[in-house]
Amino acid sequence: MAEQPIIKLHDGNMMPQLGLGVWQASIEDARAAIVEALKVGYRSIDTAAIYKNEEAVGQALQDTDVAREDIFITTKLWNDDQQNGQQAIETSLKKLQLESVDLYLMHWPCPEKDHYVEAWKKMIELQQQGLTKSIGVCNFHEAHLKRLIDETGVSPVVNQIELHPMLQQRTLHAWNALHQIQTESWSPLAQGGKGVFDQEIIRELAKKYSKTPAQIVIRWHLDSGLVVIPKSVTPERIRENFQVFDFRLEKPEISEMTKLDKGNRLGPDPESFNG
Repeated sequence: MAEQPIIKLHDGNMMPQLGLGVWQASIEDARAAIVEALKVGYRSIDTAAIYKNEEAVGQALQDTDVAREDIFITTKLWNDDQQNGQQAIETSLKKLQLESVDLYLMHWPCPEKDHYVEAWKKMIELQQQGLTKSIGVCNFHEAHLKRLIDETGVSPVVNQIELHPMLQQRTLHAWNALHQIQTESWSPLAQGGKGVFDQEIIRELAKKYSKTPAQIVIRWHLDSGLVVIPKSVTPERIRENFQVFDFRLEKPEISEMTKLDKGNRLGPDPESFNG
């Protein structure tokens, strides 16, 4: 089994650098995908209340021989529940069949609603209650993060953001790193490689290392110090996405890939999304 790198978060907890995302997967598909991923060697699963498949994670955890303490489970506080964090996490835990999660993330800042600082204070309490080991955020820009830190004194351990070769968010990644916030990439393959897999540099590197374009992009995330959670429900693709620990990209190759950044956002803009 491949040995995967582990990231130490600033609160001292440890997080696998590569995980499986289950966004847009049905309960049945997600359950099968998670069981397969755990067989392959994945030890991190990323779900969310809004994905409506937390039950699949709970079911899969009952179907595996892998010990609970060896699996890192992430779920998220949805926007409509920012003023109801206690019930939200308790509902998630019931679906997950768990007493606690390893990481609880606030899904979006929703700046117009302006509840995210209040929600963060509640998440701090949830961590103190032992319902989650670590707390973090998704889709937060520097101003949102600075306000959380200034008003609570508690910094998120993770900021999960849309990040792929066409949207590298290097300034935000650097700001996160400066404040010991781990950047985690969602849609790391640009949702099936849209405009990415056919790039000349990606094709050249795939040929050089005898890897697929997806494997090259996942390796780029890893070598850039990012936590990455590619989503797939296809067994072959789940296995393929994990076979990335037997090579590393060279620094000039990583630098060359920075040229692919076009600022192409596939998801909503956190400054204006309030759904």
